[in-house]
Amino acid sequence: MTITRDEAEAFLYAEARLADEHRYDEWEELWADEALYWVPAGPGSVADPESQISVIYDNRSRIGLRVAQLKTGKRHSQDPLSTVAHLVSNVEIEATEENGVRTRATFLAVESRIRGLTTWAGTVRHSLVRDGGKIRMSRKVVLLVNRDQPLPTMSFLI
Repeated sequence: MTITRDEAEAFLYAEARLADEHRYDEWEELWADEALYWVPAGPGSVADPESQISVIYDNRSRIGLRVAQLKTGKRHSQDPLSTVAHLVSNVEIEATEENGVRTRATFLAVESRIRGLTTWAGTVRHSLVRDGGKIRMSRKVVLLVNRDQPLPTMSFLI
């Protein structure tokens, strides 16, 4: 059974809301067992994470470690905790696959920290699969519009 556009859109909105609300365990549960979370940096192609610099390049195990670190409350960059608001828009289904879909959306995330507001914007691509009746992410690639420029510290779930 494929994933409909409405289901994909609802999933993307829920994922953003869980990140905004610091509901890390629930956000982590959205991931499939085999997963890739990638935020490339620098100019050029974004086809191969093995051949270029990355802000984030996590497999499933590293995603779990990232969540565990966020939950400790001991991340200096998150003391006090950032307030973040994600806006997800222009959701499209790029491809339908046997057990899921590939989506493309635009996003804007505003982060408030002691240093002030930081705006993050770009395109996000998800590979969504149906796993035991639930929709899960097997891949998330965040293409920041300013990835070829110096970036501030990113210590939240983009």
